[in-house]
Amino acid sequence: MDAVSGAVLASLIGLLGGLALGYAARVGRFCTLGAIEDALYGGSYERLRMWGIALGLSVLGCSVLSGTGLLIPSEVFLVRDGFSPFAIILGGGLFGYGMALAGNCGYGALARLGTGDLRALLLVVVMGITAYATLFGPLAPLRLWLFELPMWRVNEAVTLDQILGAALSIPAWSVGALIGLGLLVFCLRSSVRVRRTGFWGALVGAAIISGWAGTAYLAATSFDVVGVRSHNFSAPLGETLAFAMMSSVRPISFAVGSVCGVVLGSVLGSLRLKQFRWEACEDPRELKRQLLGAVLMGSGATLALGCSVGQGLSAFALLTLSAPLATISIAAGAALGLRVLIMGWRPGHSQNP
Repeated sequence: MDAVSGAVLASLIGLLGGLALGYAARVGRFCTLGAIEDALYGGSYERLRMWGIALGLSVLGCSVLSGTGLLIPSEVFLVRDGFSPFAIILGGGLFGYGMALAGNCGYGALARLGTGDLRALLLVVVMGITAYATLFGPLAPLRLWLFELPMWRVNEAVTLDQILGAALSIPAWSVGALIGLGLLVFCLRSSVRVRRTGFWGALVGAAIISGWAGTAYLAATSFDVVGVRSHNFSAPLGETLAFAMMSSVRPISFAVGSVCGVVLGSVLGSLRLKQFRWEACEDPRELKRQLLGAVLMGSGATLALGCSVGQGLSAFALLTLSAPLATISIAAGAALGLRVLIMGWRPGHSQNP
């Protein structure tokens, strides 16, 4: 702690968690879009249960952290700064639809990059630039306007477990623990391949918990300013690009370590499966569709305050008020996008994705 700065330690925590996430994506086939597509068109719910196990463990772990006082949800920006439900729903829908067009979210694109897919590199760059343009560039005024609409603004720094805990007169952390435990039991009992889904779901959940636990500890003990956060793959893509170009004036961060870790973890998984090979896009129409998807994801995730991992797992682990809205919106947008790709706009009219 004395020899290494808090920013470097945070990046190492992000790197380790990212390695686990990248390995789970490549070897365990952990993927939000894949889980939705399997459930809607493949008749399989195993990857959706894997996702549920990751979420259940994340909620349970963060509830324990909150109960011990290591993690204070009200001090996390996702809770403290409030949110705009309209922006969350709009951004989540745009992100989900873009995810279907691109064939992957930001996390999935990083995992594909680890297999040698150069199309994924382009998606990551476009998504990162668009996210930063929405945060700090020409789209920032529109984003701020959406966030500050008075009739669509929630400023209460509370979480779902705090609301339920107050209503039931029990500690908030125990409500979260019961929710997480219930989700774990349901997904494990209804899973056909318990060992496989349980292992990969637990690995992803552990990565999410490690982000919150590690950065919360550093924020409390380090002399450097360290933000309390966990894995997210929207604005952090832009942050990583900015660090790659200006590392002499920009400190390394948890986000940079997380992004690099997913790529490295995917490389390790690809090498284990002997699936690493360089690929490029040979279909301009497919590339155009994927780039449009990357633009929608970059702007949408910024409006929604996170992506399918950032809101669907990291924020949901804290039981934030915005997480269910964002997750449902992302799933609805992805379902619509998949339907358009598979069936076309007109009922009964199908086309190849």
